[in-house]
Amino acid sequence: MLIDLTGKTAIVTGGSEGLGKAIAARLSQSGADVAVLARRESVLDDAVREIRHNAAGKVAGYACDITNRERVGEVMAAIQAEFGAADILVNNAGSSSRSFFGDLSRDSMIADMDLKLFAAVNLSQLVVPGMKEKRWGRIINVVSANGKAPKAASAPTTLSRAAGITLTKVMSQELAPWNILVNALCVGVIRSGQWERRHQRDAPDIPFEEYVEPQARQVPLQRLGEPEEFANVACFLASDSASYVTGTAINVDGGLCPVT
Repeated sequence: MLIDLTGKTAIVTGGSEGLGKAIAARLSQSGADVAVLARRESVLDDAVREIRHNAAGKVAGYACDITNRERVGEVMAAIQAEFGAADILVNNAGSSSRSFFGDLSRDSMIADMDLKLFAAVNLSQLVVPGMKEKRWGRIINVVSANGKAPKAASAPTTLSRAAGITLTKVMSQELAPWNILVNALCVGVIRSGQWERRHQRDAPDIPFEEYVEPQARQVPLQRLGEPEEFANVACFLASDSASYVTGTAINVDGGLCPVT
């Protein structure tokens, strides 16, 4: 399927590696101008240079902690000045924070919600007025399939991801009259920076494929997903080809999640 996003402006958070980087690259290859947000400036600069190699649209990076509302306001103003109002927002930034229920603390839950839920609300509220003026917009919330089927010792991540799925449905209902489509993509076991860091932390002396094999065996497709496969679905949702899709939470997980 040929997807043409020429003339569209996209913002991708957590875009310096893994899924966010793959999404930013796929959108830019399809013609969108892409603003990439991430906290670590050196990693962000490397990612932007790499994305530009195959980009059909403009690509710029903005160092930003999305939990810092003042900095987010500055960055959004800079994006507006360089690219104009955003047409596409991908709320991808996040991390995996897990503990046993008895060890959960109020601070850890608030910090996780701040990063994965409250920041997505803030960014969405900032881009929605421009989308309403155009009567066209796409917001994609990257969550986790575990938000649908949580396991033991998976909070606070699964709590905030479940809230993200609910937020997606609420936003989709309210914003549909302006042709602003809001969907969630539920991550399964996909090769990413998080898995690579776990590998380096837990078993750096064994090959990565051997380290992830037990996880891969649990997936019906018998393998990890690739970031590009995830990015392809995001690009579809960002396009006019998905013009009648809103309020969904799509599993991109090789069939792993027991809940559709």
